[in-house]
Amino acid sequence: MLSLGLEDATVLVTGGSRGIGSAIVTLLAAMGAKVAYTYRQNHNDQLPGLALQADVTDPAAMDAVSEKVERALGPIYGVVANAGITRDRVFTKLTATDWDDVIDTNLTGLYNTLRPIVPKLYEQKAGSVVCISSISGERGNVGQINYGASKAAAIGFTKSLSREAARYGVRANAVAPGFIETDMLKPIPDAVKERILEDIPFRRFGKPEEIAWAVAFLLSPVASSYVTGTVLRVNGAHHT
Repeated sequence: MLSLGLEDATVLVTGGSRGIGSAIVTLLAAMGAKVAYTYRQNHNDQLPGLALQADVTDPAAMDAVSEKVERALGPIYGVVANAGITRDRVFTKLTATDWDDVIDTNLTGLYNTLRPIVPKLYEQKAGSVVCISSISGERGNVGQINYGASKAAAIGFTKSLSREAARYGVRANAVAPGFIETDMLKPIPDAVKERILEDIPFRRFGKPEEIAWAVAFLLSPVASSYVTGTVLRVNGAHHT
């Protein structure tokens, strides 16, 4: 039987307790991976894997996460940097706190997550990093200057890391979801959702599981062994 080669691979998913993160955790566990995930609040005890409460904005906490994962599950092979927040406001109403909160979580949190792990991936000459970006980081979106900036930066981070990591046999890629049926979509008024749908050729929003499959592909040492430095768009042709 063919597989993606993730059986018994240790994978850490940040922000794994809900939405896209929980779909990723569930799928990877079903594929036989040894999954650990972080959550900041509201732990979902129905998920498989090792749950660790940690805030990606705290460097010491993320150092501890990597150590706990390796003690419990073995050397980390894959990291899915998924933790992210929004503080949506048009620029004239965007506060310094709105800016700092989003950048600290979505960008600095990416650094904090990977800083203790990447050197170990280099030592073992294998590994795959997948950063969750967004359509907002590629084409922009009204009311999301802070979020769009953080997700565009995640793409630059990923592309630069891929060039540094390749000599060690380590890959780094990004997934850029479009509008996905998660809690982030719920606050959008129905009339606005209808206008968004009119601009999506598929005429529907994506499902978290569709992002999870894209992530699994990029983690796979079999299916994507020569893929690095790429941005995989999963948006129903909303942005091409």
